[in-house]
Amino acid sequence: MGRKLERNSGLVSILASVFVFLAVLRVTNASASHEEEADRISALPGQPKVAFHQFSGYVTVSEAAGRALFYWLTEAVQPSSKPLVVWLNGGPGCSSVAYGASEEIGPFRINKEASGLYLNKYSWNKFANLLFLETPAGVGFSYSNTSSDLLDTGDRRTAKDSLEFLVRWMDRFPRYKNHRIYLTGESYAGHYVPQLAREIVHYNTKTKNKINLKGFMVGNAVTDNHYDNLGTVNYWWSHAMISDKTYHQLMNTCDFRRQKESNQCESVYYYAMDQEFGSIDQYNIYAPPCNKSDATTGPTRRNMHLPHRPHSIFKKLRGYDPCTEQYAEIYYNRPDVQKALHANGTGRIPYKWTACSETLNRHWNDTANSILPIYRELIASGLRIWVGDVDSVVPVTATRFSLAQLKLDTTLPWYPWYVDKQVGGWSEVYKGLTFATVRGAGHEVPLFKPKAALQLLRSFIRGEPLPKS
Repeated sequence: MGRKLERNSGLVSILASVFVFLAVLRVTNASASHEEEADRISALPGQPKVAFHQFSGYVTVSEAAGRALFYWLTEAVQPSSKPLVVWLNGGPGCSSVAYGASEEIGPFRINKEASGLYLNKYSWNKFANLLFLETPAGVGFSYSNTSSDLLDTGDRRTAKDSLEFLVRWMDRFPRYKNHRIYLTGESYAGHYVPQLAREIVHYNTKTKNKINLKGFMVGNAVTDNHYDNLGTVNYWWSHAMISDKTYHQLMNTCDFRRQKESNQCESVYYYAMDQEFGSIDQYNIYAPPCNKSDATTGPTRRNMHLPHRPHSIFKKLRGYDPCTEQYAEIYYNRPDVQKALHANGTGRIPYKWTACSETLNRHWNDTANSILPIYRELIASGLRIWVGDVDSVVPVTATRFSLAQLKLDTTLPWYPWYVDKQVGGWSEVYKGLTFATVRGAGHEVPLFKPKAALQLLRSFIRGEPLPKS
């Protein structure tokens, strides 16, 4: 998720990685609710003409606290025939509008001047209606009137508020109540997505108005403290980011199961990051850094807590060109853009919109040590994981170490899968779970390998293995 901060029985069939966007003209539904019509976006500033419809606005999830979550729906052409994909970015504290919508799977990209938008050729709404949710309150345009909410939040409240959002959002958009629904996200959404899926499964056992959840997919997902840390250090060493000496010091002095490491361990982490990494982008170790870092307007994923590292380690990481985080921070703070999005209409948010909330990240007081128990609970219907293989923040080694603990039977052995007759990555199918890597992709798979990500989505929705040729 999100990119920057990622920190530290139902039915669910599970998917693995990418959504596509499709534009198409839809005649306004005469039975559309008044609330739905109030959320309709006529056009965003600098937006090219499109043939699909958009909606955005707020859904209150707690009247008592005054918590409201912001969403942005970009429909597919012929939306009634397409599933609904819900996208969550991680952090914790990063915006789905900034990342998922604006530089990964959404229909638009922000130009370098932040003066307008251009179309994303590989948008996931070609195959699905895309619902970008900014969660929890305090992320992006989402807010709480109870200021203490931002100083004491975590996994449990995020999952419960996200469920409440979906239930109320479906009441606002009743035409989506029978749609197939898939939950998707990346990085710390490796917590959000499975936790929300479990909340939905439990909710469905108590109501007649069930949410038609068909699966979930997570990419480069924070999964298990111990194995994520172990896999990350091994990735650093195997990709020549750290010396043999530092590798052995980390392995011998750190207890990777702990939330708070010893001072000795932390000092080795600091040394590795400050003295041995060099000026690289940890989210794609082979990508050129952005040369506009001095223009950053606020906290981004690159200067917040890293996913599963010692709690106090911070490192200002440089971004990708086209430096989308910076463009987003300019564009989404424009009054005309906020007005078009129905965001911050009454000035409830006393701070500037940022791609990531450092306040939330620093005060994340409830995090699960491992998501593997949820996988075991929901895995009966299948789970796909997509992973980029040049990400050093939540690397492929971490995911493989974690998934190995599930001890699943293999149904389709390891094989290369293809896009345009080129190897797109590698995959192995287990009983209840599909694992896939994306060759050459960094932390945000759809950003670096959009066509491969689109193939992942297509295969997932069709319930097919990734193509062998």
